[in-house]
Amino acid sequence: MARKNIVIWYIRGISHRVALCFVFPSSPASSVYTLSVNRLSIFSADLCRAGLAFVSGLLLLACGCGTSTKSTPGGVIGATGVGFSGKVLAGPQPVSGAAVQLYAAGSTGYGSAGTALLTTALTTNSTGVFTVPAGYACPSSSTQVYLIARGGNPGVSGTGNNSSLGLMAAIGSCGSIISGAAVVVNEVTTVGSVAALAAFYASGGNVGASSTNAKGLANAFGTAGQLVNMATGASPGASLPMGLSVPAAKINTLADIVNSCASTSGGAACTSLLTAATVAGGSTPKDTLDAVYGILRNPANNVKALYVLLPASQPFTPVASAVPEWTLAATWSGGGMNLPTAMAFDASGNGWVASYFSVLTELPPLGTGGSVQQIASASTVLMESYGLTVDGSNNIWVANEQSSKSINGGNGNVAKFSNTGQVLSGAGGYSAGGVFFPQGLAADTTGNVWVVDYGNSTMSLLSPSGSAVNGVTGWGAGQVALPVAVAVDASHNAWVANQSSSTVTRISADGSKITQISCCNGASGVAVDQGGNVWVANYFGNSISVVSSTGVVALNGQTGGGVDHPQAVAIDGAGRVWVGNYHAGTLSEFTGSTADAPGTPLSPATGLGTDAQLGSPFAIAVDQSGNLWVTNSNGSNTVTVFIGLAGPVKTPLLGPPQLP
Repeated sequence: MARKNIVIWYIRGISHRVALCFVFPSSPASSVYTLSVNRLSIFSADLCRAGLAFVSGLLLLACGCGTSTKSTPGGVIGATGVGFSGKVLAGPQPVSGAAVQLYAAGSTGYGSAGTALLTTALTTNSTGVFTVPAGYACPSSSTQVYLIARGGNPGVSGTGNNSSLGLMAAIGSCGSIISGAAVVVNEVTTVGSVAALAAFYASGGNVGASSTNAKGLANAFGTAGQLVNMATGASPGASLPMGLSVPAAKINTLADIVNSCASTSGGAACTSLLTAATVAGGSTPKDTLDAVYGILRNPANNVKALYVLLPASQPFTPVASAVPEWTLAATWSGGGMNLPTAMAFDASGNGWVASYFSVLTELPPLGTGGSVQQIASASTVLMESYGLTVDGSNNIWVANEQSSKSINGGNGNVAKFSNTGQVLSGAGGYSAGGVFFPQGLAADTTGNVWVVDYGNSTMSLLSPSGSAVNGVTGWGAGQVALPVAVAVDASHNAWVANQSSSTVTRISADGSKITQISCCNGASGVAVDQGGNVWVANYFGNSISVVSSTGVVALNGQTGGGVDHPQAVAIDGAGRVWVGNYHAGTLSEFTGSTADAPGTPLSPATGLGTDAQLGSPFAIAVDQSGNLWVTNSNGSNTVTVFIGLAGPVKTPLLGPPQLP
């Protein structure tokens, strides 16, 4: 038998460690062994089980493997899955006779059909138990897999088969499954899984992403594991990172409502649930799984009709005392956040947050297990930080409204950090080009960064090295009025929100063309959509406006949807428009420019997130998994994350949003 080398790679993180174990054939012709990508193989299941060890206090649970990977000179082609078991439950009652299938997530688009990994669906026994045998073929060890259970008898008399019953559990990567592990599939795992995977879900239990957004999909599966412990079927997950809290009571409440149907043989109880989950003009969900998706994707729809279905005796507790709508919001705290203002994501999905009181904080992607970290503070180059952007090289730029008197006369500067927190702009930061009390920032695909100069109502444009593209003085004097925000379109034009006038200003990339457009009322936030349309949050007008790419006002003063002194606006990957209401502490949602009626409110008159404890929302950003992040500038020093509410966005955001 050929001798094999065993290589253990482990990556040390702040609060977690990931171990990867590899085996590759040694070369009989040489005593020096090198790792060949084309001959890479993951530990077989037996080797993994035998390799259980502690390394520097690091527990290698089957090396995190769980599969044996087939390899050829052309590379890895698939992974053979290990066996594990599970139990299907409706509340505490086992579901017998349920059909259980294991799926691999699709990779041909969002909501693309998953691939059944078992030749024949399994059937649960009288105690709800099923066993997935080893030997199923995953496309790769990193392929995300999930379980769906349909039908079965939830312990009612007679045959009791409930054809409306559909339950789900998001497992994670095929290679992470431990041989002999046990999984619970119930209403709580269904709510947590569908919520986290909402941006990747399509009716019928299909979960898929584009081939270019494997990271966003993997993080979404990880998020499901933070919302719910798939081994116990309870919320929250087994080990939340420090600083992260999840809405367990609200998850339980929706799970209990689903139980009102799941624990029966169907009939009237299920009809009530499926009907209440139906959106006007839409089709009625076929089972509880699609019902949960419909509820979470339309969180303000039929809320009262759903809440009255909450059983008198709830199998999952604690529950929410009241439910205004069905958004699920997690909260990040810590990391030195001190009145958080702007935020943006890097290519890895890390969220970077600037705080007014001179702190830069890094928030890990949901689902990864990382912890919040303070990266820099006033002791470096931060002072009254209002704006932040991430450039195409994953560097973080922060706008400091003020600086020490020795730097730019105290009129502020822009600091640049590497993705690891190293200061790249020097102790004095960047202040060339007329930087004066800078507020907003926006990077584009050229590597240049636009700077909003609130102090002298102009715009500066900095090169990647911090030199001034615009020359000594800012652009737009006389055509920019107390600007506070900027967004970049696909042609590298800057669109500037003028808070003290009824206008926005467009400035070409070379500064040769500057146009002021009357459209608005106290513009405070601005975003460019996929079609080049510019959406403006009117702080004083309690409304939004839309300006076309050519400068034509398409919509002026649209109210409704709970808009109340809007501060921020963002476009998601699906083109929907999200607005943060500074006074009301809520979100508003509007149809995008491709809708039959662009700018139509989709949120209720009270807005969304009324129970999410938002406080003076200042900025909105959307990640690769479709989570919508909001900074709270009211002194709570938190960032709120609405799980799976939006369409995924490629990060960093450089111009109009794109689907990853």
